[in-house]
Amino acid sequence: MADARIPKTCKAGVVFNEGMNFKVVVKEVPVPEPGPNEVLIKLNTTGLCGSDLHYMMNDLAMPKMSQFGVRSPGHEGAGVVVKIGANVRNFKVGDRAGIKPVWDTCGACELCWGDKETYCDSVKLTGLVTPGTYQQYVVSPARYTTPIPEGVSDEVAAPVMCSASTMYRSLVESQLRPGDWAVFPGGSGGVGIQGIQLAKAMGFRPIAVDSSDEKRELCLRLGAEAFFDFCETKDVPGEVVKTTDGKGAHAVFVTAPQAYKDAHAYLGTRVGAKIMCIGLPPPGTVLLGADPSAYVFRNFSISGTLVGSMRDTDKALDFARRGMLKPIYEKWPIDRLPEALEKLKEGKVAGRCVIDFNA
Repeated sequence: MADARIPKTCKAGVVFNEGMNFKVVVKEVPVPEPGPNEVLIKLNTTGLCGSDLHYMMNDLAMPKMSQFGVRSPGHEGAGVVVKIGANVRNFKVGDRAGIKPVWDTCGACELCWGDKETYCDSVKLTGLVTPGTYQQYVVSPARYTTPIPEGVSDEVAAPVMCSASTMYRSLVESQLRPGDWAVFPGGSGGVGIQGIQLAKAMGFRPIAVDSSDEKRELCLRLGAEAFFDFCETKDVPGEVVKTTDGKGAHAVFVTAPQAYKDAHAYLGTRVGAKIMCIGLPPPGTVLLGADPSAYVFRNFSISGTLVGSMRDTDKALDFARRGMLKPIYEKWPIDRLPEALEKLKEGKVAGRCVIDFNA
C-alpha cells in the first residue's frame, strides 16, 4: 500500500558537466516506483562523502555515472519506507531504513555467503549505477536495505551507512587488540572522526593527525589520546613514535590520499604493524611499498578495506544506539547542497556534512 501523500516529483542534487569541473543543481526529478522486491524510501537526510566527489569528477578507474543514466550520487541515506513492492515481507510502510554505498549484490556467491559481499562481482554501487541519496525518494532492494534502530537519529544514522561502517570494517580487519595504538591522519574528517570514536569504544588508543584548533578540540573531545597539528609540528611521525612507547603505531588508518606519503613513518620500529588503506587516490597518483626485507624483519603489512558489509553497518549502528558514536555534523538544507559540496571539496569540513531534505 502506498502513502497517498507520495508526490510525483521530489528534490534532488543533479550533476551537470560531469568531470573535474562538475556542477550540481537542485531540481525536481520524478519519484521512482518500487519493483516487486524493492521498497521506496523517503529520505530525511543524506551524508556527503568524498567518494561522491570522485563519482562526479570521474577520477577513479570506474565507469562514469552517466553511462548508467545516473545524475544524482550519494550513498549515506536515512529515512522511512513509504511504499513496498508486492513480494516484500521484511519491511512495512513506516519502518525506518538506510541506504548504503552498495545498493545490491548477487547474494549467491562465495563472497556474499561470507562477510565480504561488498566485493561481489555483481555488486551495484549506489549513486554510480543506481540513483543515489542526493535524491529524496529512492528505491532499494528490500533484502539489502538496512533497518535503523530506535535511539539513532537520522542525522547520526546517515553517516553510519558509509563512514562509520567503513571504519568499523577496517578496524576489525586490522586485528588490533585492546591497548594498541591506532593513528588516524585526517582524524577530524567524516571517516576519521568515526574511526577515533570506534577505536576508543573498542579499547584501542587513538591518535589524530590534522590541523587547526577546532579540529584538535573535536578529536580530543571524542576520544583521541593525542593530537598533532601538521601545520605546527615539524616532525609529526617522530612525535607519534615518541607517544606510542617510542616504538610506533600498531596500525595507521589512511582515509585521505595525501596521508599515504607518511604512513610508513608512523609505524616506527613496531613489529607486526599495519597500514590500513581506506582512502581512494586517483589511479597512478600514489604508490605504497618498501624493500621486501623490511616486511620480513619487521613483519609489517599493508592491507586495504572497502566499505562496510550489512553486518558491519548493523554493528556500527549499535555503537551509535549505545551512545558511542556522537552526532558530529553540519546540517545543510537541500537547497544549499551545492554550497555544502564546495566546502567538502575544499577540505573545510570537520566531521560530516548532512543534508536535511525537510529543511
